[in-house]
Amino acid sequence: MRPAFLFAFLVAPCSLFGQEAPRCAWDAAPFATPYCAELVATPDLATVKGMLELRWVPTPFGVAVRPDGQLRHRLVARFRGLPAPATLGGRVFVAWGYDLTHREEVRLGVVTNGSTSLGELPFEYFRVIVSAESSATVSTRRGRLVARATSPNSLMLSHRDAMAPMLVTSTATAEHAHHGASAEEWPTPPNDPRIAPAAMQHTPPSTAAWRPDSTGREVVPHRSREMVRLRHNDTLSLTAGLVRRSVGGRTVLMYGYNGQSPGPLIEVERGTEVVVHFTNRLDVATTVHWHGLRLENRSDGVPGHPAPAVEPGGSFTYRLRFPDAGIYWYHPHVREDIQQDLGLYGNISVGERGASPGRQEVLALDDVQLDDRGQLMPWGADTASHALMGRFGNLLLVNGEPAWRMTVSQGEVVRLALTNVANARTFNLRLPGARMKLVASDVSAFERESWVESIVLAPAERYVVDVRFDSAGVVPLVNSVRWLDHMRGTTAPAEDTLGTVMVSRAPRHANDTFERLGERRDVQREIAAVVAQAPRTPQHTLTLGMRLKDVTPQTVAMLTGIAIPMDWNDAMPMMNWALSAREVAWTLRDEVGRENMQISWRFRTGEVARIRLVSDPGATHAMAHPIHFHGQRFVVVSRNGVPVPNRAWKDTALLPAGETMDILLELTNPGTWMMHCHVAEHLGTGMMGMFVVEGRDRVK
Repeated sequence: MRPAFLFAFLVAPCSLFGQEAPRCAWDAAPFATPYCAELVATPDLATVKGMLELRWVPTPFGVAVRPDGQLRHRLVARFRGLPAPATLGGRVFVAWGYDLTHREEVRLGVVTNGSTSLGELPFEYFRVIVSAESSATVSTRRGRLVARATSPNSLMLSHRDAMAPMLVTSTATAEHAHHGASAEEWPTPPNDPRIAPAAMQHTPPSTAAWRPDSTGREVVPHRSREMVRLRHNDTLSLTAGLVRRSVGGRTVLMYGYNGQSPGPLIEVERGTEVVVHFTNRLDVATTVHWHGLRLENRSDGVPGHPAPAVEPGGSFTYRLRFPDAGIYWYHPHVREDIQQDLGLYGNISVGERGASPGRQEVLALDDVQLDDRGQLMPWGADTASHALMGRFGNLLLVNGEPAWRMTVSQGEVVRLALTNVANARTFNLRLPGARMKLVASDVSAFERESWVESIVLAPAERYVVDVRFDSAGVVPLVNSVRWLDHMRGTTAPAEDTLGTVMVSRAPRHANDTFERLGERRDVQREIAAVVAQAPRTPQHTLTLGMRLKDVTPQTVAMLTGIAIPMDWNDAMPMMNWALSAREVAWTLRDEVGRENMQISWRFRTGEVARIRLVSDPGATHAMAHPIHFHGQRFVVVSRNGVPVPNRAWKDTALLPAGETMDILLELTNPGTWMMHCHVAEHLGTGMMGMFVVEGRDRVK
């Protein structure tokens, strides 16, 4: 389901920031990794060895992209045994880049024995050709072929060529009746005009279809989000219930907190402690998880760890504390694939005591999936559907609305606090014509502010940017990505407008501080102290993978091969929809072979644990995963062996497919805590483990 795209900046075999990362092996098998491709010499040059390496591009986000969403990589050619160019009729060797049709040619530069940096290519699939040329300044290839390489992702194209016949996704079709599923109750997934029609039969998921039921339940009209300011020891009443609202021009039954979706925006000062009295008026059991907070274990909202889920009609009292400034959010931890998708989410803004940050807008980014009649697509009744990629919606929302609007004055600076509450979608957000400064992430400011052209936001992540609107007029908020078509093996630019900013002509005073890129010495000191205390080698390693059960060999073949670092869309919606958690199991596997809920690491408060996360490129269907640790905070210190140059405290971090990430987990908060992928459907297949922190509470 993944249109192969090259592992753009994958495991970095480069030497950056003083650390040498692993190189691609000379004797590696073709396509053995997603970041190495052999530069195959012509048969008469048997002693020539060549390797093309795809190296990581440093970024403040989990992945490096251009403003249009195209994933970035740096190419490096390594050769040994190249003869003198004159023996092959030239004066120099020159490398060229092509798309697979060879319609576009890019001159990459002169290569020699040893390593040569070739810069970046603007192609998803590509070839690199080295030729012997008469001059270093030639503008097009004319000389003798010396060597060529094809991007590792192109391996998957051969699978598509063989998959022309209609596919049946599951060999367990006969079991559908047993589980109560039928094609009649499951409408066909909505057609996506940007990708090829599905080449498979309409085989519904092996679970009954489910939609919310209002029978015997109170349904309230939907209300816009309200802001609630809480002081120390205040109490908030929060109720989860059914709401009737309009989405995309159709009236639908959804969920909400206090009749709102998003739920109330809670504003508190750092150091505050409050009480939330929660009541469940839904038709199903639920909890409230306070995402990112270092709070008491009993109030974390994970069923059975330690408090049980709140049954319909029941209540629970959560006690919250806010030791860290930042943007947080709350959502259920029971069937997130359903409950969160139906509107149960809200934000918490924690400010520094006495601080006045100026104008701030808190935006929750979401999507919902509507069928061809404009109704919400059903969910799996007893297990998650869309278990491969996760559920991608076809209607994008900001604060629950499909057409968000904001009005500002010319020259005004607005702080945007962004949260991705979608089940599976990663956003690449732009405000064309406005200037953006990246300030903070999940749990803290960055060590240094930086200018950015777009913000890559994976599920559950938060980023804070200061934006200045210099020109009067309309500025769109857009999601700019590369739309992936798995069957055709192509990508194309796609841009969706989520909302608009109206910039009035009344000029404001210039904001002198906006032009300066600030540094946070306090964050630098905190992170430096944790780095100094941390072990030099990982104490634990988590390998991210998946298993398939009861699926056809054709389906396995379609999914096998080197994938892309990031999926911006669901590129094969029929297959994704039809495979439920009965057929798909996403896994966390630790260094001794324990998987998912078999994992139960033990730590003591005061420790700093170095944990390595590896997205297995050899998995049947490697993809990106946003990994969340409950109850603590961590720092991403390296990606693909290369130190991260500008850091912030995090609770969720994106690990692209095939990559490696080292984090330092600061263990200050005792209890039994969960770690998991925050793609809701991956969590629904069991992609979660536990860790225990023993000792006295050290959260300040």
